[in-house]
Amino acid sequence: MRLTPQRLAAFLRDPGDCRVVLLFGEDLGMIHHRAETLVRAVAGSLDDPFLVAELGRGELDRLTDEAASLPLTGGRRVVRVREATDAATGAVQAVLNSRAPALVVLEAPGIATRSKLRALLDAAPDGAAIACHPEEGHALEGTIRRVLGAATVAVDQDALAWLSGQLGADQVSTHAELEKLALYAGSNGRVDLDTAMHCVGDLAGLSLDDALFAATAGDLATADRALELAVAEGAAPVGVLRGGLMHLQRLYRARLLVETGMSAGDAAKAARPPVFFRRVGAFTKALSLWSSSSLAAAMAGLSKAERNCKRTGAPDHTLSRHAVLTLARRAMAAR
Repeated sequence: MRLTPQRLAAFLRDPGDCRVVLLFGEDLGMIHHRAETLVRAVAGSLDDPFLVAELGRGELDRLTDEAASLPLTGGRRVVRVREATDAATGAVQAVLNSRAPALVVLEAPGIATRSKLRALLDAAPDGAAIACHPEEGHALEGTIRRVLGAATVAVDQDALAWLSGQLGADQVSTHAELEKLALYAGSNGRVDLDTAMHCVGDLAGLSLDDALFAATAGDLATADRALELAVAEGAAPVGVLRGGLMHLQRLYRARLLVETGMSAGDAAKAARPPVFFRRVGAFTKALSLWSSSSLAAAMAGLSKAERNCKRTGAPDHTLSRHAVLTLARRAMAAR
């Protein structure tokens, strides 16, 4: 089932008879926010042990049973799957075939455009695949006006233009910055350019992806600041490392194209999943700094860091931060 933009808000509030929803794209904050909206809409809360079950990527063998379970307290059950990939396609097909009553919510930020899982849910009458891409242009300006307008705060055109250039990489961060700005301006206040520049920090537009792209392009300062913000917004150490591994895998595939004679620019355009346009420059630069062998070694390093994070008592935040910043230092050395 394909949802039009006009139907999306109503669907998130009430998914009706839909039984599997896939959330994919570049905006991790939007994916998490929409997942939580769906869970609350169906189960009433995010942590009811009778109505909400959360599964990791390695627990797909439980998906069919969890979706078929009937809650003791009544109501409809929700099964939330984090970091879903195409490996979930078989389990999701089984859920759709079984007529299990639960709503399954799949969060898949790194899934490919031509994913089998996405194709399955686009075609299923009781499934939906929802893109969660960073807002830009008129859509982002509309969000800024809407959030500020809800707090009865007006915004000058030059301030709006500046905010559109700073925000948008992550929905959660964007809304947090706008709410802070509205609080500063006060009810019936107005945001001019000076106010916007004073209140919105230089980290407002940064996300975990920005940290990873900056790291592999050798921008240590931006990588450090963006990673700090991502952790403050709730990024888990293992999630940081898995995101880093997915990023390196995409770079590795593109680098192999470069080593067969393709230009770095064309290899960046051919990358799958596609590189968000704001990050194409950093991605292209990284292709000139890393060889396929150095990327393979870096992937092995991140995998080792993830294993170490899972040990009891391990300083997981320190380990994940060190791993990402090590990428930045290696890229700086290559420059």
